[in-house]
Amino acid sequence: MPIVTAYQNSRRFTSTIGAGTGTGATFAIAATAFTNDAGVAATAFPGTFNYYNLFVNGLMQTADASSVTTTTITIPGGDALDPGTPIVIQFIVS
Repeated sequence: MPIVTAYQNSRRFTSTIGAGTGTGATFAIAATAFTNDAGVAATAFPGTFNYYNLFVNGLMQTADASSVTTTTITIPGGDALDPGTPIVIQFIVS
């Protein structure tokens, strides 16, 4: 069983689908296209986190709907969504 620390917090980032590039399976949004909880431009996503939640238009997505690195989030097929669709990523960190 994995060890889970007693203290956990979250880091949230917001953007819109319109900030993404690519098509189909390669559609991605750069971390620098997001703002953080303080309302300033993000420079990167957390390098270490327990898990993350992706919300598209306020609805949490399943784990197979995205993948994330410190520099981008890839959302296959995201280019088919309206450019104004809000995106929120919540990273749970220890």
